[in-house]
Amino acid sequence: MAHQARGLQNFISDLRNAKSKEEETKRVDKELANIRRKFSTGASGSTSKLGVDGSNSSLSSYQRKKYVWKLVYIHVLGYEVDFGHPEVLTLVKSNKYSEKQVGYVALSLLLRGSDPLMSNVIATIRTDLTKAGAPSSVRTSSSQAGSGGSNDTAQSLALCSIANISGLELIQMLHVEVQHILVSKSSTPNVRKKAALCLLRLVRTSPNLVTGREFAPHVAQLLQDRHLGVLTSTMSLLNGLAIQHTAEYESLIPYVVHILGMLVLKKACAREYLYYRTPSPWLQIKLLKFLQLYPNALLESKKNSSTTGNNNTFDTQLKQVVTKILKETDVSDSINKSNADHAILFEAVNLIVCWGQTGPLPLREGAMKLLGKFISVREPNIRYLGLMTMAKLAQLEGSADGVKKHQATVLVSLKDADISVRRRALDLLFVMCDTDNAERIVDELVAHLVLADAAIREEMVLKIAILAEKYATDLRWYVDTILQLISISGDHVSDPIWHRVVQIVTNNPQGDLQAYAARTLLVAASPSRCHETAVRVAAYVLGEFGFLVAEHPGMSGEEQFRILHQHWHNSTPQTRAILISTYAKLANLYEECRPLVAPVFARCKNSVDVEMQQRSAEYSAMREAFSPDAVENLLREMPLFEDRKQSALEIRLKEKEGEGSAAVLKTETPSDVQQRRREQSIANKEADLEDADVLEESKGEEDDTHTSPIPEKVEEPDMNDSPENEDVNLQASNEEVDNPEPESEPESEPESEPDMQTPVGIPQDVIPAMRKAFSNLCTSASGVLFENSLVQVGVKHEYKGSQGRISVFFGNLGSEPLSHFRVHIDDYDHLSFQKQGTEGLLDLEDDGGCNVAVRTQAKLLLLVDVTAPFDDAPAMRVSFETSEGILHEYPLRLPIVATCFMEPVTLEPAAFMQRWKSLDGQDRECQEVVKAPPNASSIDEDYMRRISLIITDGLKFGRCQACDPTPWTVSGAATFRTGARDANGNNINVGCLVRVEANPQKGAFRVTTRTLHPLCSKAIKNVALMSIKFA
Repeated sequence: MAHQARGLQNFISDLRNAKSKEEETKRVDKELANIRRKFSTGASGSTSKLGVDGSNSSLSSYQRKKYVWKLVYIHVLGYEVDFGHPEVLTLVKSNKYSEKQVGYVALSLLLRGSDPLMSNVIATIRTDLTKAGAPSSVRTSSSQAGSGGSNDTAQSLALCSIANISGLELIQMLHVEVQHILVSKSSTPNVRKKAALCLLRLVRTSPNLVTGREFAPHVAQLLQDRHLGVLTSTMSLLNGLAIQHTAEYESLIPYVVHILGMLVLKKACAREYLYYRTPSPWLQIKLLKFLQLYPNALLESKKNSSTTGNNNTFDTQLKQVVTKILKETDVSDSINKSNADHAILFEAVNLIVCWGQTGPLPLREGAMKLLGKFISVREPNIRYLGLMTMAKLAQLEGSADGVKKHQATVLVSLKDADISVRRRALDLLFVMCDTDNAERIVDELVAHLVLADAAIREEMVLKIAILAEKYATDLRWYVDTILQLISISGDHVSDPIWHRVVQIVTNNPQGDLQAYAARTLLVAASPSRCHETAVRVAAYVLGEFGFLVAEHPGMSGEEQFRILHQHWHNSTPQTRAILISTYAKLANLYEECRPLVAPVFARCKNSVDVEMQQRSAEYSAMREAFSPDAVENLLREMPLFEDRKQSALEIRLKEKEGEGSAAVLKTETPSDVQQRRREQSIANKEADLEDADVLEESKGEEDDTHTSPIPEKVEEPDMNDSPENEDVNLQASNEEVDNPEPESEPESEPESEPDMQTPVGIPQDVIPAMRKAFSNLCTSASGVLFENSLVQVGVKHEYKGSQGRISVFFGNLGSEPLSHFRVHIDDYDHLSFQKQGTEGLLDLEDDGGCNVAVRTQAKLLLLVDVTAPFDDAPAMRVSFETSEGILHEYPLRLPIVATCFMEPVTLEPAAFMQRWKSLDGQDRECQEVVKAPPNASSIDEDYMRRISLIITDGLKFGRCQACDPTPWTVSGAATFRTGARDANGNNINVGCLVRVEANPQKGAFRVTTRTLHPLCSKAIKNVALMSIKFA
């Protein structure tokens, strides 16, 4: 053999001894030319006639094998071999084993299923597959010598070649023979193993090759084979089939459980398949993987046993198997045994995870306890697998408490020297996080981020950002956390992270989040050395919400510009583009910023960056090209962002880790905090929708809270007007206070026998409920304004700055349609209305109006812009006719009052007192005393908390808590926004202050308002008095 292989060995030695790639290529080209010449001319060098199949018959067996081996070796080295195929086919057709072996190896490597020559060899492969061979025990030595080997070797070579070539034509021609060999009882175990693996390859190439219903019984027969090698190959095939058609192989679960029980419980295993005293670990792993495809198998087995009364189901045996694996697996001194045992263990735990809630609770608890032990060992591989598997187990409901016990251990693994272990620890911390421990875990991760190396920082930043958003009960904490990430590792804070901060701040106008974000980001951007990402976030947020903090010391519009512009020269063009938009908004809000912004725009008009150039040119020309109102609308705050099912951060995480990872599964389940936040967002958006059921909803809301109409001014008692006075003396004045009457009361007429000339007005018994409904709507977003047996009027309204959107719904509650239904709203100098309603609703002609059918409604949309302070509510007259021709006419008032256009302001004590004193004067101050309702509880801290909510939520004032000298005082500040402009084109706004002082002994309150405009002071005082009276 050494002599025969000398030519090949010399060629291989020459290639290995080559000193350069060029030398090796030269030697290969020389050999290819020599082999090509030999195949065409023969061994003697003379031209010989080639056979019909293209092969050279003059070559000896030795030469043909030698040259084909060289071609195979050259192909393996990566060189292209495009000749010699007829010689390969000649070797395959040979009856000698040595030639057939070389032929099949070359066939597998040098040809593909789509090659035309394959049709010439298919018959030979089929012959080798189906040739009947005598059993090895009776095969004669002469037959073995003549054929060059037993028939099972030829079958094995053919099967291996089919699996490697795997062309569609080859599959269609030979897959039946492969299946027949697999299920034939005459096939040897060696051939069955190869047939199973060959069929697996064919099925992966052509998934519909095998029908599960027809083939499952054959697999069941194979699973009863006692040869563990056949079982192992069969399970590989079964797993491949079951992944594609899971339901069709569910009937094989009992066979799989039986084999698993024999290996685990009875240790029934041939000696050659014992691996460090573990029975066939590879087969056990394949069996457990198959069972993971059927997570409901246990539940179905229990149902069948309870229905049929058969207790011989496989679920009991399977539980015993898994229990034994959990209990008997331990860390071994032998690395090989430990690896094999733990591979089985982790697949068993994965099976428990797949069962979920249908699996036995003791198994989940035992798996958690065992994994807790493994994540503490020194072996990094076991610790890695333990962390990864525990992350999967933590996804099960009820496992959270068990995982939290190991939180300290996981935090230690976060500092491991192996980065793969650190990644798995990060995943587990991400999964175990919930509302209870979110702040601690996030704080720990942020603290570790300082020491983390660059390879894991980006992943940590992404997951911290997702956790902070997912479990932030206070969104201000979320903003602070993201700012920490930017300051610690700003280079790894991707654009989607700070974009998400902007979205959340914009979409949550409730409370003081927007003002807090503006204030915090302004402070963060104040240092001259600040990360560019922080500058981007600060620029956007200050451009949108900077006006909320502009009245704070050191936070004026000019200061905001100065702080942002100090980063201009160190910023990239993308950041400068954002800054330009912010400068435009600052210049629109603050006149003092316009001289500062103009030079920046002038320089950027000639910028080489197209985006900066375009923005600067457009913002500069905007005031000349459009009216002031149009500019105001263009530079108004951005609308709310669209809520998506998945944020950009969750999409980014899925791209990095794949859909099946524990972290991705965690993000797909919204937390309780996110659910509440989403419900709040939906509730806010419903204000913009014309909901057909709004009347029913608002009627339910009316029963919750009621106040009274705006009161007239009552004669002011003689009281000490100093806000610093901590002792409120109300004794003398309280005895003189009468019940105030509404300033704007709906006109009413007594009920009488109706006729065509005298319209029917509002009945007297409805007026008290109207007053309460009107007062309720002055401080709430929706409710019923008027209701009787015929019609119901509901209102939904919202306000932003000096503008409001009011939706009015007129529902027919009677049993007959209403005709000539019309609405008229008076015009006012201080209010600018845009009206749009149901066709005919605003038509005031005699034959105009619309028809409102029974249980339907007409709708009116009002867009209002306030241009000056006012203290009266706009009038609305509703008229319609019944089917009897009776005319009804109802004079109503829309709940549009001055406090609707307030924006809260938070002032420091010194600033509040300074402004309070500066507004001292009879024209700027309104003061009145009101007694608490007779049926109200005594004035205590809970009562004062309700008063505080009236000031902040109802009147939209910012609470100045530090300004209150006693617990019986509530102080607030706000800005009344108008759309009017001064000579310089700036909006005219009115600063407003309010203080409510209580006398618990006398059960009375004194309300004092101070503003620059008398009408504002009066309007605020009237709304506050009646809100307090019905608190």
